[in-house]
Parts: sequence; C-alpha cells; structure tokens
Amino acid sequence: MTATPGLHTPQLASPELLRSVFRRHAAGVAVITAAGEGGPVGFTATSLTSVSAEPPMLSFGIGTGASSWPAVSAAGHVGVHILGDHQRELAATFARSGADRFGAPTSWREGPEGVPVLDDVLAWLVCRVVARVPAGDHRIVLAEVVLGDPAGAGRPLLYHQGRFTALRD
Repeated sequence: MTATPGLHTPQLASPELLRSVFRRHAAGVAVITAAGEGGPVGFTATSLTSVSAEPPMLSFGIGTGASSWPAVSAAGHVGVHILGDHQRELAATFARSGADRFGAPTSWREGPEGVPVLDDVLAWLVCRVVARVPAGDHRIVLAEVVLGDPAGAGRPLLYHQGRFTALRD
C-alpha cells in the first residue's frame, strides 16, 4: 500500500473503517415502518436513497438481525418518514433496541395499505416493496412510491459523528 501525500496512513478494509468513514458523512434521518403480525414495527434509517424518478423509487438498508426485519421481509408496503430536527427523541426511540416504538409519546395512525404513518414528520411516503437485495448482513429494500405527503413544517434532522443534529446556517 502506498501513502498519499498529505493523508494519514491508509487502513485496510474493516467494519470499523467503514463506520469511522461514515461517521463523517452527514445523513438525513428517516423512520421506516411496516405492519407486522404482532403489530407495527419500525426503525431509524440513515441509508435512505432516491433511486429513480420514473417510476418514483427509493431504497434503504436493513440488517437481517434487526427486530424489524421479519416484518419488513414479508411486508408488501412500507412507510418512509423524513424526520424534522424537532424529532430527535423519536429518532432515538426508533433506533433503540427493545424500545416500545409505537407507545406514548409516539403519535401515529394506520395509513394506506395498513402501513403505520407517523404524525408531525417533514414528509412521508407509502411505498410498495419491489425487491429485497442481499448485501452482506443487510438487505437493500427497493420500493416504489404509491403516495405521500411532503408538506410537513420544519427543518431536517441529521445524523453525524454518532449523534442526531440539525442544519446550521
């Protein structure tokens, strides 16, 4: 391995290298929801990506060991919620293992296709799952947008350096 002038010593690929690099990458925060056999499920995601405009399609990653994976693996539709900077606690709740994600104070309703829709978010979509692509210990879920609402008020919540934060002007 050769060193690049002005850079530190490169590291070989590892899970820690990937985590360290992506801690430096600011990402928007979303919550993905689905209807499960035992009730609604959901998780916080920073892997949300717009894939296609025609047809409108997005993707997100989910670990196969995640508590939400069994429901997402079987769901025909999922909810995608863009969180605002006023929703740090909601993001933390949906990121926390073992949390009662849909209990108080989480405010939600059953939406189209039976998908749990969170209240007071910046935007939400209901999407039809079209594929689940194996990717290491995760699956990349491809989903086509069915309907949604982009009209929530506020500024986006971000995830950077291992914590939830807001945009600065």
